Amino acid sequence: MAADAPTPKHTNRLAGETSPYLLQHANNPVDWFPWGPDALTRAKLLDRPIFLSIGYAACHWCHVMERESFEDEATATYLNARFVAIKVDREERPDLDQIYMSAVQTLTGGGGWPMSVFLTPDGRPFYGGTYFPPVPAHGLPSFRQLLEGIDRAWREQRADLEQSAAQLVGQIASASRNAAGGAAPTPALLDTAVGLIERGFDATNGGWGGAPKFPQPMTIEFLLRRAVARDPRALPMARRTLDRMADGGLRDQLGGGFHRYATDAIWLVPHFEQMLYDNAQLARVYLHAWAFTGDERYRDVATGTLTYILRELTTDAGAFAASQDADTQGVEGATFTWTAEEIREGLGDDAAMFSTAYGVTERGNWEGRAILSRVRPTAELATLYSLSPAEVDSRLGAARERLLLQRRRRPQPARDDKALAAWNGLTIGALADAARLLRIAGLDGLARRYLAAAIRAADAIVGGLLSPDGRLGRSWKDGRSTGQGVLEDYANLAEGLLALYEATFDERWFTTARSLADAILERFTDPDGGFFDTASDHERLITRPKDIQDNATPSGGAVATIVLLRLAAFTGEARYRAAAERALATVTAYTTRYPTAFAMWLQAADFTVAPVAEIAIVGDPSDEATRALLVIASGGYEPNRVVALKRDVDASSAIPLLEGRVRVDDRPTAYICRDFACRMPVTDPEALRDQLAEATTLA
Repeated sequence: MAADAPTPKHTNRLAGETSPYLLQHANNPVDWFPWGPDALTRAKLLDRPIFLSIGYAACHWCHVMERESFEDEATATYLNARFVAIKVDREERPDLDQIYMSAVQTLTGGGGWPMSVFLTPDGRPFYGGTYFPPVPAHGLPSFRQLLEGIDRAWREQRADLEQSAAQLVGQIASASRNAAGGAAPTPALLDTAVGLIERGFDATNGGWGGAPKFPQPMTIEFLLRRAVARDPRALPMARRTLDRMADGGLRDQLGGGFHRYATDAIWLVPHFEQMLYDNAQLARVYLHAWAFTGDERYRDVATGTLTYILRELTTDAGAFAASQDADTQGVEGATFTWTAEEIREGLGDDAAMFSTAYGVTERGNWEGRAILSRVRPTAELATLYSLSPAEVDSRLGAARERLLLQRRRRPQPARDDKALAAWNGLTIGALADAARLLRIAGLDGLARRYLAAAIRAADAIVGGLLSPDGRLGRSWKDGRSTGQGVLEDYANLAEGLLALYEATFDERWFTTARSLADAILERFTDPDGGFFDTASDHERLITRPKDIQDNATPSGGAVATIVLLRLAAFTGEARYRAAAERALATVTAYTTRYPTAFAMWLQAADFTVAPVAEIAIVGDPSDEATRALLVIASGGYEPNRVVALKRDVDASSAIPLLEGRVRVDDRPTAYICRDFACRMPVTDPEALRDQLAEATTLA
């Protein structure tokens, strides 16, 4: 080695992992293990407690605890001598995260990341928390004090810790049992849920709850569904929330994406990490709001968000990366904030109007800098600057582009490049819906771009993670599949592929989605109703998790239920609907107690209650007459429809809804069915519109 060559840093066992989060810790002096048999066997052989640390790459406080404690040599030496240290990426192992988060919440009444849990050598938790500082602060012991206390208790009070662990595991297991004893959903249940959502609504700022305030796309989507059903309470809540989120600092006003959540109640100051799952869900709900209301601003927010995903999160393989960090070079939000002087340097004569529009002042609105948020509407700016509204929008658009180019010359937040099946499924669904709706609206260029991205991602995820025997992996990175797929992976990917089928009418996406749903029924079904989060052949853990609530991502069981209901409409197979109804019966009691925590289940309930239209079209989609039928069938926000298309009348189809469908008078033809009872076929778009109006208003 040359004399001036740098000395290689110490590496631990995480150096061989693909997870960017684990690799961030590969040079810690802590002797980290990844979760697996090696670590668990070592704990049993040495008879040591396990220190389990769970986090994710974009987590700000995870980075802080690493710098303060895991990079400290003295702390690492103590930890290595008395514990077996295991580091887990929660995004790769949502099963472990769910189990041990339940333990921390039971022990402390709260939770979060980094998660710090102490386990017996066989994996049972007995103590836990989240972030621990390097010195005592805020009523918390230092991390070193915590380690010393746990070590002493393990040596002197082990029997008590073992008993606590056994009791805690029993509590976690019992909390996940939900028998199918509830009633079937009814219109009254949905009405009650909307009333409770309204009771908790922030009428001033939009959204639900105070600081911190999280976007809740699943709740907004449910409200849009109820607006379709003519509930007058629903749309004002949805629109107020969509408007305020779009105006606030939660949304990256230059780059188009959304940050994770707002640290305040007014959507101004975000926690700056950007997650794929948030952006996929928010893009889709803004898209649906545009399709329902015709408000082009919602379309622009949706396309801006999808463009952010394609620009910043597309991997070389065509799948989508998990997230971007909250920090840039250790400083939270450094990439995204501005001073008034920076705005003047970047925009010149347009700086004044831009600053007025986006709340830029000399003092700033956050730690002496400005988080951009839209504080003045176009009409007000037009009056103030004696310009037409069109000229205001044009100049602000050009200013945003200039500042985005300027911002891209700054250091950028790190990206977590792993592609997760579940989150890619959400994104494929959003892109597919965008392609379908934009194409029908005549925006062919954007539609083609989004459809190509959706197909490329689907090819990458299905090709990389779905094995020939139908088993799905969790994560794809650097050409490697890691982890066993959990329920949300199967369900979200199936839902995204069904949306992609309706955007392309390529039956390979339908058949793949159906095979994933069949795998859910075979390997995830709980005999008491609903679905476990892990498969029957998954790694054996201290309990088999079954989380029925929505979190930042929708409940896997709720998405699986929606997939099964849609497949029942496409196929007429009663087994799909029966499993979905049995799953719904396990949660109906919760939906009217905690509606915002069960909003995806409420969407499934809405589907079961609504008159669902099953539409089969025979015709070439490049034919103008076929396209005219498709505009009526799938051109708006119609969440309680399924649409199938057969190009060649003589071709066989994998979709039972298309069986026996023929052209009438050799013209493209549409069939409308409900529960596979069909009306007379029609070839005229207006006749199709009339039939749909009748079919979807009958009880």
